[in-house]
Amino acid sequence: QVQLVESGGGLVQAGGSLRLSCAASGRTFNMYAMGWFRQAPGKEREFVARISWRSTAYYADSVKGRFTISRDNAKNTMYLQMNSLKPEDTAVYYCAAAWGDRTEYDYWGQGTQVTVSS
Repeated sequence: QVQLVESGGGLVQAGGSLRLSCAASGRTFNMYAMGWFRQAPGKEREFVARISWRSTAYYADSVKGRFTISRDNAKNTMYLQMNSLKPEDTAVYYCAAAWGDRTEYDYWGQGTQVTVSS
């Protein structure tokens, strides 16, 4: 079992920055691919970014060049640095874990709210 806890959300003005963290329990964090997803009110959950267990990063086109995903295996923590935030980035952000190279995520956090004001 892996438990995931997100933190770092909040209210920020457009153009500002936030850094989200996802702390994971367990001793095999380094074997999981980790992802960030988001869900805005009235919309479906969408992919934001993924970092493989090899630390290869992938991004949705909507955040490419503005967001950076990273991980610190020694701290069992994943991060999402969000710069140049836009009102359309407003959503609940969730982190998730997938074993190895699997694309299906096995564990999800409870989410953290990010609100970007115009």
